[in-house]
Amino acid sequence: MKNYIYMDNSATTPVKKEVLDEMLPYFSEKYGNPSSIYSLGGKSKNAVENARDKVAKVLGAKPNEIFFTAGGSESDNWAIKGIAYANKDKGNHIITTKIEHHGILHTCQYLERQGFKVTYLDVDKYGMVDLDELRESITDETILITIMFANNEIGTIQPIKEIGQIAKEKNIYFHTDAVQAIGHVKIDVDDLNIDLLSLSAHKFYGPKGIGALYIRQGVKIHSLIEGGAQERNRRAGTENVPGIVGLGKAIELAYENIDEHNEKLIKLRERLIKKVFENISHVRLNGHPEKRLPGNVSFCFEFIEGESLLLSLDMEGIAGSSGSACTSGSLDPSHVLLAIGLPHEIAHGSLRLSLGDFNTEEEVDYVVEKLVEIVQRLREMSPLYEKVKGEK
Repeated sequence: MKNYIYMDNSATTPVKKEVLDEMLPYFSEKYGNPSSIYSLGGKSKNAVENARDKVAKVLGAKPNEIFFTAGGSESDNWAIKGIAYANKDKGNHIITTKIEHHGILHTCQYLERQGFKVTYLDVDKYGMVDLDELRESITDETILITIMFANNEIGTIQPIKEIGQIAKEKNIYFHTDAVQAIGHVKIDVDDLNIDLLSLSAHKFYGPKGIGALYIRQGVKIHSLIEGGAQERNRRAGTENVPGIVGLGKAIELAYENIDEHNEKLIKLRERLIKKVFENISHVRLNGHPEKRLPGNVSFCFEFIEGESLLLSLDMEGIAGSSGSACTSGSLDPSHVLLAIGLPHEIAHGSLRLSLGDFNTEEEVDYVVEKLVEIVQRLREMSPLYEKVKGEK
């Protein structure tokens, strides 16, 4: 068994060697500015456009509909604010859900302070949106529906095609945060009726600090950054060429053998779930039992604190998460777990293990072995657990 077992791939992934190898020349050899007209700049420009082609191919989009950003949160902000400000003459109402990433929720809350109205849809116990409730929430003022493709904490995959169809029928723009879905789900933006889509390279073995926003041709949206003419006048600033090259290679690799990749992750995921339920009592699986990301496992262990569980796992050389990486420093229970109806005391005992390309069956077995030991030890310190044991 290696010294450290990484099972937090939903938070970030390591950069694959093939990705790094493709990036390296653009740091010190092919370092030209893509906006320059001489040949050194032309090499960088060609690399950027080659990466744009790769992203477009994966999404079933046109290359001129792909805009590079600094990551998922920037793409989310641009999509939501850009649509809101560009279409405020048509309406000021946005629809989203209570389980979105904070890149969405905080942006919507910001717009509320600017006078926009936002509806936050409830979800069921599995984290699924009710399509009837979505339809009923639409008003004459609705200009945007933004609903994530797959949840970063509990892994639930939403009925994106149906949501997109509802938006299309009502002539409303539909944006989806697909940061967790890219690399795990086959996506065709036309088939799924998606107008805007956010993605981030570091979730699929690419570098951090680079992402993209798909914007369907003809969508009315404000530019993100004013300045130069980069990204067709939509996002000014010299392009992050090594990062863009890395994103292009990473997304290409992610979809080369996606079926085989998903099959492996599902096998590991089901092995992990089965062994946990066989060996630990008072545990629940969060998220949809079937319509979920292949590598996502989200548990709640009763009578313990998730923070203590994470620290104990780390001492055993195991990396996991209590949910979103953006909230892992918070002592508050996950907003996602509360939204699916869990009480605070159970939501506090959450653990997300997200499997990736480099995990093995041996690692899964070792993690379960250590989980059994840690959960038992932590529960022995819980008065509530002692009371439950005494009632048996």
